[in-house]
Amino acid sequence: MMDMDAATFEEIVVDELDRLPDDMVDGLDNVVFVVEDRPEDGNLDLLGLYDGLALTERGQYGMGELPDRIVVYREPHLIQCDDEAELRDEVHTTLVHEIAHFYGIDDEQLHQLGWA
Repeated sequence: MMDMDAATFEEIVVDELDRLPDDMVDGLDNVVFVVEDRPEDGNLDLLGLYDGLALTERGQYGMGELPDRIVVYREPHLIQCDDEAELRDEVHTTLVHEIAHFYGIDDEQLHQLGWA
């Protein structure tokens, strides 16, 4: 398991988010990115979570809606990665995976595309 404080991990998440293609992130509307230590249930296998309503499922979505959240979990990433390069790759993959859920791409489709 890697050892990394929350602030350093969050910097890596922000850096990897900045490296994503513009056409992937420009369409994100009313979405916030959050870093948490681990899921509420303590699951250390879950690396990220999209908490919201996918674009493909929105009907009368509009003003006043709470933002969707994309959560990246620090401890599961640190457990699964041996060094910073591997951590950056895994954070990048997690961000792509969770952003894909925002766009309505499910886990099966992500698996077929190599992002699950």
